[in-house]
Amino acid sequence: MTGHLRLSDLDLAALLCSRVCHDVISPVGAIANGLELMDDPETDAEMKATAFDMIKSSAKTATAKLKFCRIAFGAAGSAGSLIDMTEAGEVARGFVGEEKVKLEWLAPRENRPKQEVKLLLNMLLLAIAGIPRGGVVTVAVEGRNFSVKATGERAKINEGLASALAGTADQASFDARLIQPYYARVLAQAAGLNIAMVMETADTVAVTAVPLEETAAA
Repeated sequence: MTGHLRLSDLDLAALLCSRVCHDVISPVGAIANGLELMDDPETDAEMKATAFDMIKSSAKTATAKLKFCRIAFGAAGSAGSLIDMTEAGEVARGFVGEEKVKLEWLAPRENRPKQEVKLLLNMLLLAIAGIPRGGVVTVAVEGRNFSVKATGERAKINEGLASALAGTADQASFDARLIQPYYARVLAQAAGLNIAMVMETADTVAVTAVPLEETAAA
């Protein structure tokens, strides 16, 4: 990362923790609100049923987000160095859901190095950020070439995310939102890959990671 912004290990850890908290605070808060309604003696039966449905839905969402963050940002709860790509795809589908974004997971059924799977999931986050109105996200892996393409209405690349991914952002501007693209860059470089995010077409954002030797050859 010579010539680019480099955060200290403490700052990176703290900001990643903030990012995880940011992702799960909403569904956890909804669960707490639902429990308060259930416990209120003035809540009628219909409202209790609504509160119960909210608790179930929010618990499902919180679980999906935590499973995703466990792999994307954590140690994946395993001492091994490989992760099953099929499992990663299931975790990604649970995280994405079915309402706003449709996920097409085309990665092969195989075990891959943990850092590569973590990178792929972080690339997925970047691609989703490029389609604020939702759309279709396609994940593909061929050898050590990774591709995540997001197609949707008003697709765009956020300038802040792009600068964080490139390592050129001002450290003072870093927060829980910008730490994720920075972390994706760290993962890519640790795996010997070059990561890039470009507008492939007017409605498609492409996030790719290819071996550094291929980038040099190009």
